[in-house]
Amino acid sequence: MNTTLSGLHNFFFNTYPYICLAVFLMGSLARFDRDPYTWKSDSSQLLRTGTLRWGSNLFHIGILFLFFGHFVGLLTPHWLYEPFISAPDKQRMAIYSGGAAGVLCFIGLSLLLYRRLFDPRIRLTSHRTDIAILLILWVQLVIGLITLPLSFHHSDASAMRVLGDWAQHIVTFQPNADGLLALEWPYLAHLILGMTIFLLFPFSRLVHVWSGFATVSFLFRPQQIVRSRRLNVPVGHNEPRQPGAGV
Repeated sequence: MNTTLSGLHNFFFNTYPYICLAVFLMGSLARFDRDPYTWKSDSSQLLRTGTLRWGSNLFHIGILFLFFGHFVGLLTPHWLYEPFISAPDKQRMAIYSGGAAGVLCFIGLSLLLYRRLFDPRIRLTSHRTDIAILLILWVQLVIGLITLPLSFHHSDASAMRVLGDWAQHIVTFQPNADGLLALEWPYLAHLILGMTIFLLFPFSRLVHVWSGFATVSFLFRPQQIVRSRRLNVPVGHNEPRQPGAGV
């Protein structure tokens, strides 16, 4: 590899991940602080329902499975799962389950993208960033599906191990992308575009994902029910008097 390609490889897989992560976190915080009323998905449901229900449900089911599947699959150390399942079996499980989720996500995302591009009413009210992020997600999904048959050729799970090692070195702040040199271009393009999506996250409608996590966390938050009583209103005949309550 010549010096230029080596420098680009080092930048995209050793430095770029930290740039994307920093922008993802700080940009999200800044947007919430400066423009809290833009912290939403700008749903087009009121304009036309049509394929929205199918498209949105299929997309969200697929993308959530893919996100957590990638998160667990890449960041779980090999020694942790090897006593229970071999690396080739884990890869086959990831291919079949991820492939099914990818197909669902592809159908849903294609429906959503079709609405944005070819429905005049929705196209007129869509921001350019809405269409751009859907296109980027669609391309990323297509590249991800392309990697599935390539993974079958790595039946020894060597590609999966290389990707996992790279991701785990990133999160432990010991970047080492040398192993990625042996992988085919769809894997590398998938990584770069995936990191770019995190980079664009704070500047797009994707920020509404944070609201979803906040809603889920609210469900598990301890709640305290407080009953208020107006001042100088006597306690009801059947209501027990509280200690220190006024008469």
